Amino acid sequence: MLQISMKEIESRLKFDNPWWESKDGIDPRVEQYPRRFYFKIFFGLLAHRKVNRAVVLMGPRRVGKTVMVFHAIGELIRADIKAEKILYLSLETPLYTGMSLEQIVQLFQKMHKHRREDQLYIFFDEVQYLKDWEVHLKSLVDSFAQYQFVATGSSAAALRLKSSESGAGRFTDFILPPLSFAEYLVFIGRDKELIEEKPHPGLEAIDYVAKDITALNIEFVNYLNYGGYPEAVFSETIQADTARYIKSDIIDKVLLRDLPSLYGISDIQELNKLFTTLAYNTGNEVSLENLSQSAGVVKNTLKRYLDYLEAAFLIKRVHRVDQNARHFKRVTSFKVYLTNPSMRAALFGPIDMEAEGMGALTETAIYSQWWHTPTDSLYYARWPKGEVDIVSLDPKNQKPSWIVEVKWSDRPCEDLGLLDNCVSFAQINKLKGSPLVTTRTRYGEVTVGGVGIRFRPSSEYAYTLGKNILRYKLLTTQTVPGISKK
Repeated sequence: MLQISMKEIESRLKFDNPWWESKDGIDPRVEQYPRRFYFKIFFGLLAHRKVNRAVVLMGPRRVGKTVMVFHAIGELIRADIKAEKILYLSLETPLYTGMSLEQIVQLFQKMHKHRREDQLYIFFDEVQYLKDWEVHLKSLVDSFAQYQFVATGSSAAALRLKSSESGAGRFTDFILPPLSFAEYLVFIGRDKELIEEKPHPGLEAIDYVAKDITALNIEFVNYLNYGGYPEAVFSETIQADTARYIKSDIIDKVLLRDLPSLYGISDIQELNKLFTTLAYNTGNEVSLENLSQSAGVVKNTLKRYLDYLEAAFLIKRVHRVDQNARHFKRVTSFKVYLTNPSMRAALFGPIDMEAEGMGALTETAIYSQWWHTPTDSLYYARWPKGEVDIVSLDPKNQKPSWIVEVKWSDRPCEDLGLLDNCVSFAQINKLKGSPLVTTRTRYGEVTVGGVGIRFRPSSEYAYTLGKNILRYKLLTTQTVPGISKK
């Protein structure tokens, strides 16, 4: 039986790392793609040599992890890191099947006569295809303190589980979410055209105001339909057939392959039916009882499936408080949000501004901007006669800090009775700040029952929220200004 020769493997490594010979950097096509807002933070981790850790880049499928790796390689080469000191390979490539990470590193050392004390940059893409990758990677980190290792993969649930189990103290997890609305506008080159910056003197936050709210709303709907995935933003073919691309290539691979193989799920159709139910109800309150009946899944299994879907970055659960902002002792109802609103359009078809589901998808999109920062302080309030969509509780005293009611309608500006829930909640909890009610196009302020209410378009609020969250990340993340060379 024929065996793969070492010469073939070396040839493949040269093919995967064209910069070794050309010295010109990465593929010009990839170089011209816009950078994710996360790139500076990610590259800062590569430059940070004081802590001996591998970076594990994880997130949903097709959010730009591999492209960000190539952008980092291009930046390293521009920083005068010798091209032959950078190794990239995808473990999905059949030629590497059966090879351990150690064997690959040893071959890389041999090909370029690298020493143990050299400063090398090694990128393992699609690392989940290697059995026990976390054990091998931890061993490499311990053995080669001067080498910077980066592992990426599409099986986000598997990476997160094994990284936390085996990589404590040796791995730095880096989560790359879907595109924010602000990133989407940058990717299509319309952010300067549609948005105006208005800094607040003395405050870190910047206000962003729509120059043309009608045009911004059109792009917001496009964002809901396909804008969470960088590749879809640049491909009219994908935009015209999101069901084929997003559903088949992203959702189905997670539901039918990643999760079953990771958690030993035998009834794949059961899991698929549950996710379909959740996706259709994104932004709505669900109960374990109703979910169990509609999806045909027993409650104990249902709870595990919800954990698996959340670990895979497909959904996010938000828990409920009452009118007095108190938690419930027994959690039987909660809201479920898709982490990327584009998944709903892929499953059930694109929507337009007048679609019935716009309200729930708008709420999903606004919540999805918050997934760009770790937060456990967001809840929704529901009581027998009312509801508030977003309630932020102060972690120290569990009192409401601010609230938002999400609408895709201008009616609340005219029918003040639609503000009763916000007013009641603000009065009972003695809220210091003014509640925000998002609209479709309207701005303004009104006082009802002694409570000041602010109005702002949903699309503008989503942009501002995502932009300021990522600005704050950049301001508070320690990065190293340069790359040291050895």
